[in-house]
Amino acid sequence: LFHSFSSQDERRKFGNGDFLQFVFCKLDRGTAVEEIVSNRAVAPLLWNHSSLYLCGDDWNEFCEAYGEIITGGTYENLETGYLDWCGINYFSPEQMQHIIKRLREEKPKDYHLLLNWLEQGTQYNGFYLWDFKTDSY
Repeated sequence: LFHSFSSQDERRKFGNGDFLQFVFCKLDRGTAVEEIVSNRAVAPLLWNHSSLYLCGDDWNEFCEAYGEIITGGTYENLETGYLDWCGINYFSPEQMQHIIKRLREEKPKDYHLLLNWLEQGTQYNGFYLWDFKTDSY
């Protein structure tokens, strides 16, 4: 389910389309959540080489396997809930630890890839999961 790309060319060979990007929040802990979930904070992270990607075509399969594990993120409007396919979802370091715990316990499809990625980023201020269309960027 999950992909990583080391360059735009590699991504183009994979194909254009919709992707969900998992990217670490590198803002300082203690940064106001309004700043964390702003487009100004997230936009520069597009195509970050340390990101993990989910192809939009795999959204239903991802939701079935991970929908109850990766939930409760904060949206740009500061509401929280299920994953927002059309916007920013921010998960705090505490939520990230909870997700890591659930992945270890439940072991959904391809969980080891996501688990390894999350474990590599525990020093950061959580992570984002957000949607974008590659033809827009």
